Amino acid sequence: MGSAKPSPIRPLADRVVAIRETAQEKTSSGLYLPETAKEKPVVAKVIAVGTDVKQVSIGDRVIYKDYTVTELKIDNTEYLIVKEDDILGVM
Repeated sequence: MGSAKPSPIRPLADRVVAIRETAQEKTSSGLYLPETAKEKPVVAKVIAVGTDVKQVSIGDRVIYKDYTVTELKIDNTEYLIVKEDDILGVM
């Protein structure tokens, strides 16, 4: 699986920094999806946690509320900053 990329962001308090999993590029029947048809996945891999985070660890795959995240792009990598309360579950 390889090691996770270190986070250039240090989350504070109950925040988590994660990287969204890539969207599916083709259907199960092999058809390629145009960019506009791809759904934004609501699953991400945690790469950093704040000091007050209690139930999520670095390396966890989490399901989060889609409209409550802060998105940030640094060096061509998209990072998500999510409050621990907005994480719905760990996979």
